Amino acid sequence: MKNNHTLIIGGGIVGASLALKLAQAKRRVTLIDARPKRNDADWQDKLSHRDARVYALSLASIELLKDIGTWQKIAASSRKADYSQMQVWQLNGIGELKFGDQDSCDKKNAAPKLLGSMVEPTVIEYALWQRLQEDDVKDYLTVIAGQKVIQMDWRGGQQGYRVTLDDGTAIDAGLLIGSDGRGSFVRRQAGIELDTLDYNQTAICCAIQTVKPHQATARQAMLPTGTLALLPLADITAEDKANPQHWQSVVWTLPRNQALELETQEPRVIADKLAAASTYELGAISQIESIASFPLTAQQARSYVADNLVLIGDAAHGVHPLAGQGLNLGMLDVQALSNQLEHDFARSGGKLWGATQTLRTYERLRRPHNSLMMHSFSALNWLFAGEFAQLRPIQQLRNEGMSRVSKIKPLMRLFAKQASGV
Repeated sequence: MKNNHTLIIGGGIVGASLALKLAQAKRRVTLIDARPKRNDADWQDKLSHRDARVYALSLASIELLKDIGTWQKIAASSRKADYSQMQVWQLNGIGELKFGDQDSCDKKNAAPKLLGSMVEPTVIEYALWQRLQEDDVKDYLTVIAGQKVIQMDWRGGQQGYRVTLDDGTAIDAGLLIGSDGRGSFVRRQAGIELDTLDYNQTAICCAIQTVKPHQATARQAMLPTGTLALLPLADITAEDKANPQHWQSVVWTLPRNQALELETQEPRVIADKLAAASTYELGAISQIESIASFPLTAQQARSYVADNLVLIGDAAHGVHPLAGQGLNLGMLDVQALSNQLEHDFARSGGKLWGATQTLRTYERLRRPHNSLMMHSFSALNWLFAGEFAQLRPIQQLRNEGMSRVSKIKPLMRLFAKQASGV
């Protein structure tokens, strides 16, 4: 392949992370972000508000962000909430699972081992935006913001794609990477079909202040209506820092009709129902902010690759949010694809960049894993939520399973390792 230029369509966290990874390796890359251009004042305005959503970054994702010089900026901002334990329980059932380094916690003066960190999307995106402008990547990286791709033309294996933007600009690229989300234009233009699963559920998302502190623990209640996640949020105001660990991000999964009905209620009513649904695990809710909702579906592209083209992140796959692994799977895509590109480029003596064999190897590495995760999350959702899940034999099976698993320490450590992504 003569044209070694790489074009990434989609400037979100996954796309920007891959662009930085390639630019740091001194590979020529262009990143197209359809969102409007922002200056520092725009970012500061967004950062002044607490975001109800957080990403549960695994240790593997954090290591990637460190590698591309972004995590250091997030850590310096203190706009993150580390967690060292995960707690999972079910309503009206026995058995509770706690993932974490219990051995460290049992030792006097030993700090708990980090499992991951909860970070608001805007905080990650701002750190990436800062990094994209730094001198060590500028010679290899071009960022085009505020422009949409309106046409993709494949010109053969040697030349790759010619992409046209809505301002008429044409860009040629030997390798086209689609990182443009669940409704991916790149995937549709490439004619790649999509398998989808509609859960008939809606997630209510909000930020809450609770009476009890979260104690660096990510919590998830498995309810008959769906999962209820209580995730630590960073303390951002002086008042928060004087009384820390009382803000949580909530993702409350409900049947679609129940969610629609709940959204019509006053915030105070929603807060009270939410506290009751969590069985007051963190006490009453004193404040609730930024209530929003989104329908829940899972999806998987039938292929991740085509000639001179590859999909990553949500453009390739989307999972149920019950384990908070969506972004982490995308970051694993970034690591796998960048490693495979560099490996095959070096092995070919600098002749092959983004060859079909390289892209197929990436697909073999990532698609089965992503598919397994998607179906596992679907199975868990089916096991705990819905009419079938409330049958007595299924309830007894869950109770016995959770009770037994909670007593097997090596298995619990394995689950903790899997949750951290390393």
